[in-house]
Amino acid sequence: MFKKLTQIITLSLVILMMATPALADAVVGDEIISLGADLTVDQKNSILNELDASNAEIIEVTNAEEHKYLGGIISSEKIGNIAISSAKLTILNDGKGVDVDVSDNITYITEEIYRNALITAGIEDAEVKVTAPFKVTGTGALTGIMKAYETLTGESISDEVKKVANEELVITTELSQQIGDIDTSKIVNDIKIAFSENMPETEEEARTIIVNVSNNYNVNLTDSQVNQLVGLFMKMKNANVDWDKVAKTAQKYSQDAVDYLATEDGQSFLQSIKVFFNSLIDWISNLFK
Repeated sequence: MFKKLTQIITLSLVILMMATPALADAVVGDEIISLGADLTVDQKNSILNELDASNAEIIEVTNAEEHKYLGGIISSEKIGNIAISSAKLTILNDGKGVDVDVSDNITYITEEIYRNALITAGIEDAEVKVTAPFKVTGTGALTGIMKAYETLTGESISDEVKKVANEELVITTELSQQIGDIDTSKIVNDIKIAFSENMPETEEEARTIIVNVSNNYNVNLTDSQVNQLVGLFMKMKNANVDWDKVAKTAQKYSQDAVDYLATEDGQSFLQSIKVFFNSLIDWISNLFK
């Protein structure tokens, strides 16, 4: 009982001392942790230890906040009635981009999907770590990350942008399960760049951009997939997303992919894929001999 009381008092003091509102722009190295409000005391202590909270500001995100920005995108049942997912955000040097690390307990949302949604929200040059004390989908973590960014930097992200970033998280996760993480990430990044360069006026113009981008990667999207992306990106347009910032960060990751494939490691990766498929073809051929 005494040990439990000590843990509660310690955690309360940490939150009271560190969770003060940001009064100025964040500087490189500043850290903040967003905890799911429904974690137990032991779970909070475990997460704080895992994320190294020694120099971090601490805030909490509630299930009501998750419902506010995910409601209407996914069902209430999928959102759930407790806030568990937690995250740490650290400010990086200009030009470093968004680096996301996801623990094994986040089972549904990938690092690339988080990163793309954060880019849409206008977050740049930050390291983000997402975790939970047990297996969860991770859909609610984005709300906490955006809240953490606002608190740490003093910059406001509009509700419209928060909602469309969450919608991107859900739609692109579904798409990645159908065409793969890499293709989804490349297509979404290139659509953002295309929109920033030549903003479509109509849904048909948006559809043309999306189809052309997917064709560039030899990906044949279904009508349903195209319609989802058209709806998503038209909402982005109407939400007054900062397209210059979005395009700059998206361009970085598109170029990073090209640069990687030109390296020795990238060529080795491509060769390993080639070897795998050659072996697969040989194995299938042997079945019919």
